[in-house]
Amino acid sequence: MASQHSALNSQLSRIKLLSTDFDGTLIDHEGQPPVSGALFAALEELHARGGLWAVNTGRELHHIVEGLKEFRFPLDPDYVLTAEREVFHRAPDGRWQDYGDWNRRCTAAHDDLFNVAGPLLAEIERFIATIPGAHGISMGGRLIGLITATNDDMDRVCAFLERERAKVPGFQFMRNTIYLRFCHEDYSKGSALGELARLLGLTRDEIFATGDHFNDIPMLDGRYAKWVACPGNAVEPVKDTVRAAKGYVARAACSDGVVEALRHFAVVKSGGSIER
Repeated sequence: MASQHSALNSQLSRIKLLSTDFDGTLIDHEGQPPVSGALFAALEELHARGGLWAVNTGRELHHIVEGLKEFRFPLDPDYVLTAEREVFHRAPDGRWQDYGDWNRRCTAAHDDLFNVAGPLLAEIERFIATIPGAHGISMGGRLIGLITATNDDMDRVCAFLERERAKVPGFQFMRNTIYLRFCHEDYSKGSALGELARLLGLTRDEIFATGDHFNDIPMLDGRYAKWVACPGNAVEPVKDTVRAAKGYVARAACSDGVVEALRHFAVVKSGGSIER
């Protein structure tokens, strides 16, 4: 019994940073409640022992701040990694600000990419015009992503992009259900997590990551976090990625599945009771 207790404490002290997706991983938009109270208890337990929490999301900064308030999280994350590539931490006045020069380099890389991607983006626009209900998303006069009416339609778009993106070196895309964002291949949830770890002086052995969809795969393949997991509602390619990285595929969905995984890896001792 003493040796088991020692092993548990060793694991608890080893994992110092949680990197969690938000929608579909922590939040069940169809669930009642959308977030399990057990997750809140687990995050508070982690915080009490000095652990760090980063939300690693496809949401923009203002949108994740709104989401944390909307779903009444009892504490704020220590870091937010937004738009599948940006890294923020708290300024002394409490506002979120760039952490290091990563965001500046990220912006410059994307400006360079889009400056040469015009012909490819025009091809993409012509292609999505053939799909009923699909439409592009533009910002600052630049096509930055797209939305389709169904997941099957998005499957078609992704197959097209996989064939065509080689025309522009570095061109990549990140998908979550029927939403897709164009990006530079060097910037993802995984590489942003790697930069955060570098800034904090952490190794992959000290990081736990969890997510549910295609855009989470770069942080779940074992390169940036040794301890990886996904909730039971994750798409099959995510489950396959987690299994290949010797991670944990939970049975429960969304936040209950995250708590199940945290208990499995002994990141938290209890996390409260899981009830729906």
